[in-house]
Amino acid sequence: MKRYIILLLLLWPVIALAQEDNQRGYVFMVNTLHAENPVIFKTPVVENNKREPVFMSSSLQPKDPVFFRVALKQRPIKRSVYGFVKPTLWGSYNKIGVNVSEVAFVNWNAGGVSSVSGLINVDLKRTYKTKNTRWRNELLAKYGVNKQKELGWRKTEDNIELNSSFGFRNDSLTNLYYTAKLRFSTQFSNGYEYPDISNRISTIFSPAYLFTGIGAEYGANDENFSIYASPLTMKSTLVLDQELANNGAFGVKPAVRDSEGNVIEEGEHLLTQMGILITNEYKAKIAENITLSNKLSLYTDYLNDFGNIDIDWEVAFNFKVNHFVVANLGSHFIYDNDIKMRVENADGETIEKGPVAQWKQQLGIGITVEL
Repeated sequence: MKRYIILLLLLWPVIALAQEDNQRGYVFMVNTLHAENPVIFKTPVVENNKREPVFMSSSLQPKDPVFFRVALKQRPIKRSVYGFVKPTLWGSYNKIGVNVSEVAFVNWNAGGVSSVSGLINVDLKRTYKTKNTRWRNELLAKYGVNKQKELGWRKTEDNIELNSSFGFRNDSLTNLYYTAKLRFSTQFSNGYEYPDISNRISTIFSPAYLFTGIGAEYGANDENFSIYASPLTMKSTLVLDQELANNGAFGVKPAVRDSEGNVIEEGEHLLTQMGILITNEYKAKIAENITLSNKLSLYTDYLNDFGNIDIDWEVAFNFKVNHFVVANLGSHFIYDNDIKMRVENADGETIEKGPVAQWKQQLGIGITVEL
């Protein structure tokens, strides 16, 4: 009799475990290589056996995962429901801004010209980041117009730019990346030297700039500061419009003409250079609702006038009014030795003046939406 009692006591936990087995949920452990992206997996929910979802949290001991339950709030349905949050290495940033300004005069004694202007700004980023690599892609687009009474529509801003960089570092303790970069930029529509709109001075893919190079970048994993230096960067200038190419616009070889000005040999569409590129990006919060953004690019060619530096420097102050309304003050300075300005002399002839400094200033307020 004692043997049966002892046997029953030994088997009782097994019997109790078998009786409660139909009331238990299933726990699925999913491995993840990134602790900052925990994996969530729910157990099935069936009609006759209501199970609670089970969440797996990160644990310092991979062999001892931590689980906890939360109450099932939704009504159980007949079919099985699985919820799964897939870990991702991609990061995204989307911003669209619209600035509009308008002024109107009716019998205004002090005088003035009625005008309306608008600007749309698009900034899209996609970043793929692992422990020792980073692939960053960025699309920037701006287009602005202005209309004054009796003058019609005029372009004030026109730019589209695509940036892509891939960096690799030896270990996770350093901020120095070996980086390959690509940058392509052009414009959307024709450009004119107002008020003359009979002769365009630029158009889409005329010019278009392509920078490709390899170098080293410090702070590539920091969103607020980075500096990139490349001893081997190829700069390609495309001028696909034949009329502009014949005139030698943007540094390409012009057409060969006879004494009467007739074209004997068409101008070239491509100018290729090899040189040194240094870029810097810096962002800082200088007040509670004021941020500063600085982008600087310096380039010099090895073969043609080495030491003559092309400069592209853009500074912007953003004043955040609230979550949607933003005011901005910006400055953009460009000096390119290949862009020659043409002017009329005292005899009315168009002559080449040479490269000059270009500067643009902006002040606006508008609506910005981040998605």
